[in-house]
Amino acid sequence: MKKLALRDEILLEVDKAARYIGGEVNAIVKEKSEVDIRVAFCFPDVYEIGMSNLGMMILYHMFNDREDTWCERVYSPWTDLDAIMRREGIPLFALESQDPVKDFDFLCITMGYEMCYTNVLQVLDLSGIPLHARDRGEEDPLVIGGGACAYNPEPMADFFDLFYIGEGETSYDALFDAWKENKKQGGTRRDFLLKAATIPGIYVPSFYDVSYHQDGTIASFRPNCPGIPSVIQKQVVTDIKKQYRSFEKPVVPFIKATQDRVTLEIQRGCIRGCRFCQAGMIYRPDRERDVDELKQSASAMLKNTGHEEISLSSLSSSDYSQLKELVYYLIDNFRDKAVNISLPSLRIDAFALDVMGKVQDVKKSSLTFAPEAGTQRMRDVINKGLTQEDILHGAGEAFRGGWNKVKLYFMLGLPTETEEDIRGIGRLAEEIAKCYYEIPKEKRNGKIQISVSTSFFVPKPFTPFQWAGMCSEQDFIGKAKICKDEIRSQLNQRSIRYSWHEPDVTVLEGFLARGDRRCGSVIEKAYRLGCLYDAWTESFRYDLWKQAFAEEGVSMDFYTLRERGEDEILPWDFIDAGVTREFLLREWHQAKKGLVTPNCRQKCSGCGARRYEGGVCFEASR
Repeated sequence: MKKLALRDEILLEVDKAARYIGGEVNAIVKEKSEVDIRVAFCFPDVYEIGMSNLGMMILYHMFNDREDTWCERVYSPWTDLDAIMRREGIPLFALESQDPVKDFDFLCITMGYEMCYTNVLQVLDLSGIPLHARDRGEEDPLVIGGGACAYNPEPMADFFDLFYIGEGETSYDALFDAWKENKKQGGTRRDFLLKAATIPGIYVPSFYDVSYHQDGTIASFRPNCPGIPSVIQKQVVTDIKKQYRSFEKPVVPFIKATQDRVTLEIQRGCIRGCRFCQAGMIYRPDRERDVDELKQSASAMLKNTGHEEISLSSLSSSDYSQLKELVYYLIDNFRDKAVNISLPSLRIDAFALDVMGKVQDVKKSSLTFAPEAGTQRMRDVINKGLTQEDILHGAGEAFRGGWNKVKLYFMLGLPTETEEDIRGIGRLAEEIAKCYYEIPKEKRNGKIQISVSTSFFVPKPFTPFQWAGMCSEQDFIGKAKICKDEIRSQLNQRSIRYSWHEPDVTVLEGFLARGDRRCGSVIEKAYRLGCLYDAWTESFRYDLWKQAFAEEGVSMDFYTLRERGEDEILPWDFIDAGVTREFLLREWHQAKKGLVTPNCRQKCSGCGARRYEGGVCFEASR
């Protein structure tokens, strides 16, 4: 029996001690003496959230499929254990072996959202690994960053030895093989990094120099070593039906995870082209998994975990061409086993309502619509591909099917937004309420409940809106007030509940999303001042972040408020994410004109993803 890294009295003192003990069903344990490579794979947030991350699940099993590699999991300790570990000098450890992270060869950190950046520094700090890559020695683990935020790695460049850009199934084997070969030859840390930098998709920040104009914009970004590529190519699994690294035994958490269910990825990418959506751009092209393989995987994962729910994961589930066959298979085979089927990102149409009516409990839960904008003009600007008629028809069908709770998601602060667009949110909610009251009273299912939620727009890298400026915190608050007042003026305002995202968190997210290397000093200062778990409302300390900006002499407004020039070098321009700059600029101009671009199945828009010769664009061209 393994010895736990934490004493019993510590486990009794902290909240949810099961976060830290490992030993879960399907966790992979190997003999240290029988492997050559040890990988600590970290999700820099609490266990419950990290255990729900699909990308981490896939790579955990992929790495462990190698006989020479043992991959273990690491999560951020919650604040109570964080304080104890610092007080008693306990190093951060991996769950499976309970060994210190510092003893591993690699520390892989996936960054799914910008507000986890101070937690990344917490993980390094508690592990006893120098925060700055330049300060690490031969015995320190190599720190690799990945995930969606790696598409602009520059704010975190000082803290990572290397970044992996793209889908992990493609180049990690080559990276691990290069490490083994370098070790066999007696090579140094730098020798390995030089080899790694030539592997497709690998970015080593220390091998690149940045210079700046007097106005603060980037003057140049270029390699400082011979043989280092000037452009990093995103890695993509081109034939997902053959190359997908499926797994059938997900680790089952001891405590309830955020998504306490089997997650089945049915496709990658998206055909829609919403101009605000980073995922829809960086994960192109749209690629579907084989439906028969999905049926087999679903059955095996449910059997091997005991979960009572399965979620079909996709950016737009309705666009999976074999969705009906897959869903009805799951209904027919698991209805008697009381397995619930979760269908996120589903358009509300007759098929969706039929399916939800079959898979949900007798007491129907709420339906979710994401119009994103309140007027048709604004929906055309963002290329949502959804008309008011579509929304009202879907709501009406749902109400006639027995639903009476609707959640509506919108964004405020989108490019070209007017007050009329803001007020359109309340008016659209009112029109949806009217749809309900058009149903004869005896056929209604109680009182209508409409929940309107607005987030604030953040322009993300590799989207057509990457050149747009953000609103200030006060502007966001003003827009939310207009929206709230409009909702209160509606006839059915008592049936409409309104909530909005915190503007201070949004503004900081914008800074982190579009920052350059100079932003790293602010992140480090904020961490040292006490910022941690910034994605958690109860932990977020905007006052400390403001102090960090002031002490480092960095202007947040420079990164958030200003619109970028079309000829400006952006911090992430050295990455080829598959969609071309020309396409993104064309879409930016289309947005300003309010012109809609057809989805990928209707017409190829020439985004650049055809080069991968896979997925929807390749199929359409044959």
